[in-house]
Amino acid sequence: MLTEYQQKLRERYVAAPVMRAPEPWQPVPSGVIAVGGLLGIGFAVHPGSGHDLVMVVSHEGHGLFNAVTGEKIARDRDPDPDTSTPDASPDLTCPGLGPIEGTPVRIAGLFGGGLHSTTPDGWTVDVVSPEWPHDRVILSTGGGARKGPAGGTWWHVFHSSYSELRAAGFAASGRTLAVATSSDLTLWTRSQLDFDA
Repeated sequence: MLTEYQQKLRERYVAAPVMRAPEPWQPVPSGVIAVGGLLGIGFAVHPGSGHDLVMVVSHEGHGLFNAVTGEKIARDRDPDPDTSTPDASPDLTCPGLGPIEGTPVRIAGLFGGGLHSTTPDGWTVDVVSPEWPHDRVILSTGGGARKGPAGGTWWHVFHSSYSELRAAGFAASGRTLAVATSSDLTLWTRSQLDFDA
């Protein structure tokens, strides 16, 4: 049985429509990236540019995406069966590909693990399920995920009503937010942290 506080919180999340992420967050230019059979994702850093990269592990192999543009930069349709899924490794890693070949990447998703839930400058991402099994991704700042109306200090940025949520979180840099479902990848990016300005 829900407490009165829990019931009000549930009603607040159910009533909030999906909305654009606030400034400075921007969706990547490529939009939603379709990835059938997605199992999990992980972040890496491009050794040349320093940009965030997103590695995707799916039933169809491994892919590596530029987190600033959403562009696919590497693909392995036939990874080694011994390392093709993160459950083969005690630290849930898969070997990197393309510019991060040889670098293990921690993968969060169907087999466990997790991404960063906060950024160094105070953004937070939460997954709530007021109408389970449909998950909602809440982006907030200043500890506001449970305060006030949507669009003030928190935003309902993603509703997983059509596919199973696999992972949601930030890159270690705090400049990329990713939401992965069993069918697609959605990315938001920003050019700098708020305290860098």
